[in-house]
Amino acid sequence: MRKTILFVILQQYADWEAAYISSAISMLGQDNYEIKTASLSKDYVQSIGGFKVLPDYDVASVPNDYEALILIGGMTWRSENTQPIKVLAKDCFQRGKLLCGICDASAFLGTAGILNHVVHTSNDLNDLKQWAETNYTGETNYIAKQAVCDKNVITANGTAPLEFAKEILLALHITDEKTIADWYNFHKLGFYIAPMPKM
Repeated sequence: MRKTILFVILQQYADWEAAYISSAISMLGQDNYEIKTASLSKDYVQSIGGFKVLPDYDVASVPNDYEALILIGGMTWRSENTQPIKVLAKDCFQRGKLLCGICDASAFLGTAGILNHVVHTSNDLNDLKQWAETNYTGETNYIAKQAVCDKNVITANGTAPLEFAKEILLALHITDEKTIADWYNFHKLGFYIAPMPKM
């Protein structure tokens, strides 16, 4: 049975932050995984780049048997109507499933109190503290790094879609570490420097 990887995307989501992860899971996962999307409703969600996606689930209909919940950054995470996603994220975290957030979605995890006891990163510590206010007490666990994995939480800043993807691939054991490293280096360093990864 294929395992579900669930992407949460909102209006004006950052399509490039999802593309590396979803394609790598599909290419390297040997058909063991399926990609599904969720949003606040089942209405079309349009990315910053103009791609329109019809989500598989709204927040209320998300199944319990997914392997990872991946929150993709974008322009609307600070909207008040995102509150139902906090419940979803907290449930994922408490059940020990892999919970991931990049760009503003990483800071969103801070507003839910999820980053207080895990090592993490985001776009900017001061912005995270200002937005999350008293819900965030994890300043000593903040690292100014492209992507960080601690326990079952992966966070990344908005300039780190490749690093974010790499950490997720490793945490899910999508394939062996060498193949993941080859995939990362190929996309990071380019065709003429890094060897072609085995797919």
